[in-house]
Amino acid sequence: MAKRLQAMNQARYRAGFKVTLQSDLLQQPLRWKYSRRIFVNSMSDLFHEDIPEEFLQQVFKVMNKADWHTFQILTKRSGRLSQLCNKLKWSKNIWIGVSVENDQFVNRIHDLLAVPASVRFLSLEPLLGPLPNLILSGIHWVIAGGESGPRARGVNADWVRQIRDDCVSQNVPFFFKQWGGVRKSRTGRLLDGSFWSQFPA
Repeated sequence: MAKRLQAMNQARYRAGFKVTLQSDLLQQPLRWKYSRRIFVNSMSDLFHEDIPEEFLQQVFKVMNKADWHTFQILTKRSGRLSQLCNKLKWSKNIWIGVSVENDQFVNRIHDLLAVPASVRFLSLEPLLGPLPNLILSGIHWVIAGGESGPRARGVNADWVRQIRDDCVSQNVPFFFKQWGGVRKSRTGRLLDGSFWSQFPA
């Protein structure tokens, strides 16, 4: 998508997929009057090693100040998150999650548990394998979903059921986003005849 936007001469994607700081947009949430749920850095990773700590501090200051919004941060860089988390102010409106695509990445959950955030969540998407030993103690929300796009890898329904059942048994809100596939609109998001759209309280 970044390459496509670059080809369309979108100014903010002139560097393509390279990390680019957009400092002029930092104050934008403060101008939004009504509360929103904001997915921070949907095209990037706030804890990427190329994002300076000083810039992170600026981002957090805005999120702390804009307390009428809910900010959702998702990262694959759980190591850097755990290194920096105690240098950042985690106001109650800041939710933090890590991506766990299969059992190879469950170590990210251990890093996440060190973060003093009011809501810690797992994004099990794209789900690429079973997660039989999922740690949910200290986790406040779980999102799961299959991969989508031209070369999407399939998701096994039993993997999803296991996650759902673990969430139900441990009273963790569960959100099933999609089955995915080449044409995700056709596969939908029904799981055993039900939509799972739970959120943290």
